[in-house]
Amino acid sequence: MKALLVIDVQRGIVEIKDFSRELSLMEKVIKVFKVQNYPVIFIKHYDTNIESSLHKDSQGSELYDGLSDYAEHIIEKETPSAFYKTDLAKLLEELGVDQLFITGFNTEFCCMFTAIAAYDRGYKVTFIEDATGTANDGTAYEMQDLDIRDFVGTVLHWSEAIEVLDFEEYQEQYTS
Repeated sequence: MKALLVIDVQRGIVEIKDFSRELSLMEKVIKVFKVQNYPVIFIKHYDTNIESSLHKDSQGSELYDGLSDYAEHIIEKETPSAFYKTDLAKLLEELGVDQLFITGFNTEFCCMFTAIAAYDRGYKVTFIEDATGTANDGTAYEMQDLDIRDFVGTVLHWSEAIEVLDFEEYQEQYTS
């Protein structure tokens, strides 16, 4: 069975910049999963740093209002991987999931780490590249023109282990 992971779509990230395109694509994928009765699992990241916008008691840690009604299951995490010290693997086993689709934030951390961890656990993984986003840009990595999302998607694709698709390719392959 397939399941969709919607990673860290929380107010503290979504409010950093204009993510309207990414959020729109995430919602389209969520709706496809809902119509097909596949599980949609939201992942929430919490920081232990009290100054963080994702601190557990902050409004920034809450799911983004525009997508929160779609959350069937919510897994809480404190590290980039949605599997590390969480109940995600147990939930996926209970649901009979063998293929995961990845969307959400931040592409180069939580989305990528979760995709790799899922593959390492034997799941077939599909990373929907343009349905991920990041609050960072190339200057954060001292690489001015770096397209983080494309870079991560390329690296995962080159691994020949994780399927990387744009939304249009996802639609053609999985909803036709």
